[in-house]
Amino acid sequence: MSDSLLRPSSLINTVYGAFLRGLGGWISIADLIVVMGELDVEGPAVRSAISRLKKRGILEPERRGVNGYRLSPAVHEVFDEGDRRIFGSLEPADLADGWVMAVFSVPESERAYRYQLRTRLTWLGFGNMAPGVWLAPGRLLDDARGALVRLGLSEYAHLFTSQYAAFSDLRASVSSWWDFPAIQAQYAAFTDTYGPVAQRLTQEEDLDDTEAFRHYVPLLTQWRRLPYLDPGLPKELLPDDWNAIAARQLFQQLRAALAGPSLRHVRTVTGLDEPPAMDGTPSGTAS
Repeated sequence: MSDSLLRPSSLINTVYGAFLRGLGGWISIADLIVVMGELDVEGPAVRSAISRLKKRGILEPERRGVNGYRLSPAVHEVFDEGDRRIFGSLEPADLADGWVMAVFSVPESERAYRYQLRTRLTWLGFGNMAPGVWLAPGRLLDDARGALVRLGLSEYAHLFTSQYAAFSDLRASVSSWWDFPAIQAQYAAFTDTYGPVAQRLTQEEDLDDTEAFRHYVPLLTQWRRLPYLDPGLPKELLPDDWNAIAARQLFQQLRAALAGPSLRHVRTVTGLDEPPAMDGTPSGTAS
């Protein structure tokens, strides 16, 4: 498992997205340090990660009797979009539904935007057909449109919906537009890491909430990148040894077993429950 996937800021993102967002979106710094301590992240590393997330506009300071941080309203849409991608349909796309094509042209004087476009389209699961031409299953149209608008990149890109007509073998072409070995390597890393966890859970009658949390947060942090790198291509176009299905089944099995106990653990540690009623006034003073 890559250490970069489990850096403190990534784990904190997961804690906010999976638990705190449904519990009002705020946590005291003291409680967050306790929660992250269960994941072997020490206090100074938590504070450093919070600082980075604040600079990126993901977290905002808010005092509710004690100092804490809430999820920035600006990223709620991003997290909602992530839910749809991470927990939504894990089935391959239907070839008959066609494709979304992104074409962009960026002046040399603004080449930084070219890098941003390539990076974002790759993150959305697009494959690179040719310089400035990217392709993904048609069902990713809304995700692509929303991301490009949100990032201020829409003026540089054109989105088309299309069907493949001719002339090459589409399966062979697709294998050159997406890096299948790299995607499969990440699925293999996931199953190698968490397959033994699933096997162990089937042998345990009572699962400790704290232990569930210690498994679930790293698991979800590692998993949530994969549905973006893998766009869910039609099964007719995938390699014969495609290992995504087994990895997805493993994720669903572990999520069903671990998500509930993990949420109980967070509630026990923080005392947080359902979000407070919103009356239009701030809950505290930003510090």
